[in-house]
Amino acid sequence: MRVSVLGTGMAGQVLSAKIAELGHDVMVGTRDVQTLLARTEQRSANTQPFSEWMWEHPGVRIGTFAEAAARGEIVFNATAGLATLEALEAAEPQNLAGKILIDLSNPLDHSAGFPPTLSVCNTESLGEQIQRAHPQARVVKTLNTVNAYVMVDPKGLGDGDHHVFVSGDDPAAREEVTLMLQEWFGWEHVIDLGDISTARGPEMYVALWLRLFGALGDPMVNVKVVSGQR
Repeated sequence: MRVSVLGTGMAGQVLSAKIAELGHDVMVGTRDVQTLLARTEQRSANTQPFSEWMWEHPGVRIGTFAEAAARGEIVFNATAGLATLEALEAAEPQNLAGKILIDLSNPLDHSAGFPPTLSVCNTESLGEQIQRAHPQARVVKTLNTVNAYVMVDPKGLGDGDHHVFVSGDDPAAREEVTLMLQEWFGWEHVIDLGDISTARGPEMYVALWLRLFGALGDPMVNVKVVSGQR
């Protein structure tokens, strides 16, 4: 399958590497390819210069947001939340029309330091904003509640006995993404929350996740949902 991953940060790198390892044709999307490849500095402690990462993953292609979105049969949005709407506009709406757009982003505003605040919350979500901006895309919010390494290897944490969530207006897209999470990455526990408005919950939960990270000193943390009905 041709898969596009928009974003070159830690989540984009980890996801792209895993999906390529599974044998899929992967293209990473960025704003400016030449500028990105010319950088030699680390963008964060958890990433390496992208040119070095590309050298280690020769099967992964790179292109602009628009080139990647046009190529992919399924598109992952792994861009930073405050830049997401702009990045998806650069990807061009016609390149996303009819496709499942898996949104991992969180509306985190780091302008006042750590912990970041949420730029969107309570009565709306970034997932809803994306769906409204791209009405022909089949937006599914998922994986935004865990660290990138947990996204692709849930069994590496508590033997996989924890939960991830999906939200989206298209039930068939939610079902397809659920199967993908199970078959590609090994998620055993996926809760379908319903339409895209339910993305508000997982996005606001990230505020708690950040504080758990701070208290435990470990980003490899997630929640298990226990219910008398399950």
